[in-house]
Amino acid sequence: MTAQTVAARIGHAFSNPALLRTALTHRSFGTPNNERLEFLGDGVLDCVIAAVLFHRYPALPEGDLSRLRANLVNQNTLHQISLNLDIGGALRLGEGELKSGGALRPSILADALEALFGAIYLDAGFNAASLAIEKLYAPLIDKLEPGQLQKDAKTRLQEWLQGRKKSLPRYQLLEATGAAHDQRFEVACEIDHPSLRTIGHGTSRRIAEQVAAEMALKVLTA
Repeated sequence: MTAQTVAARIGHAFSNPALLRTALTHRSFGTPNNERLEFLGDGVLDCVIAAVLFHRYPALPEGDLSRLRANLVNQNTLHQISLNLDIGGALRLGEGELKSGGALRPSILADALEALFGAIYLDAGFNAASLAIEKLYAPLIDKLEPGQLQKDAKTRLQEWLQGRKKSLPRYQLLEATGAAHDQRFEVACEIDHPSLRTIGHGTSRRIAEQVAAEMALKVLTA
């Protein structure tokens, strides 16, 4: 997998290939890397998704719009889109990160996708970034059910299990890494009946729990 193939799948031809290369360079590889582009892309993504939802659901109040956006821009969703694009195959990783499976790590893939959005913004402007994001997110947005997203994933999972007289899930913190200002959390959601264990990642324990619960719901309701 090449960086150019990833760009083609996104639908953007970079006039500045260095931006594409940097977006796909993890900090473990060296500098320049994609951390600053990820910061920029995160803001661009939030703005684009907010605008799409604002126009698509003119009657929804701010709180519901915020919940919909949170569901679309979380690490789990970004990770799934990244897997579909095979971003991991084009990432430049340090030797240690490569050996430890960094090319499949949800946090690394999610950050790389946001970095790509930031790179497109710098390469061709906001409209180009917006087009790329809307293209990738169109299938997910078409499947949205606003009424179902008014409750967070942990609440919906608990209600689903209670409604079937099943035992409630347990959440276990598996790992917390990084400096205090840039921590990453890994949390397991475990269910006894049916036997199920999902793993969520996030920048806080609460977010990681929500991601793990969302993944469990997707398995149970598939």
